Amino acid sequence: MRPLTDHIPKPLLPVGGVPLIERHIVNLAAAGITEIVVNTSYLADQLSTFLGSGDRWGVNIAVSHEASPLETAGGIIQALPLLGDQPFLVVNGDIYTDYPFERLHDHPVATGGAHLIWVDNPPHHPKGDFMLLDGKVVAAVGASDDAQLVALPDAAQAVTFSGIGCYSPAFFASCQPGKQPLKPLMVNAMRADLLSGEHYLGEWEDVGTPERLAILDKRFAHEDPSQ
Repeated sequence: MRPLTDHIPKPLLPVGGVPLIERHIVNLAAAGITEIVVNTSYLADQLSTFLGSGDRWGVNIAVSHEASPLETAGGIIQALPLLGDQPFLVVNGDIYTDYPFERLHDHPVATGGAHLIWVDNPPHHPKGDFMLLDGKVVAAVGASDDAQLVALPDAAQAVTFSGIGCYSPAFFASCQPGKQPLKPLMVNAMRADLLSGEHYLGEWEDVGTPERLAILDKRFAHEDPSQ
């Protein structure tokens, strides 16, 4: 995202004059989710200053700071003491979506499992991440166990992980602190039949390049940020 992120962390990049992370917070609050933990690392002071305690949005915000980036799973593992013993929602700070977070309130999550939101494969990621069939994640795209892909019904669909999901704390029970990607844990949960999924067809954008951010920003050009 450089040069845009030379002096500002990605979650503070504005879309229609509103930082990406603020859009998430507003939508989470509207869904009744008021206890929020934010992972910070790069230019963390800016994020902490902007977020404050969260009271201006009617939420409580705690910060889990990573001295160096821990990747998705590593950041969640470090934040576990702040998240309690019940399933919790995770949303990436560098996406835009209109996903209705209230859908996840009552979705059952098996102990040690997760319920993840999937989207159509975007042009920059055409092969997807996993295969979804009848609400179950059934295979990892590009996994070494290619036999599982051959045996899948034609109805199985390659989809991309949205960065939104609801996790049981036990999903991370076998993990040690430190830098760690999420996908291997997803594969393990899938093989244990503990990974469910929803294919979301609404708004979703991975704001991974200045060009994609500019396109998204244009869509909100006439929005009043104060509303």
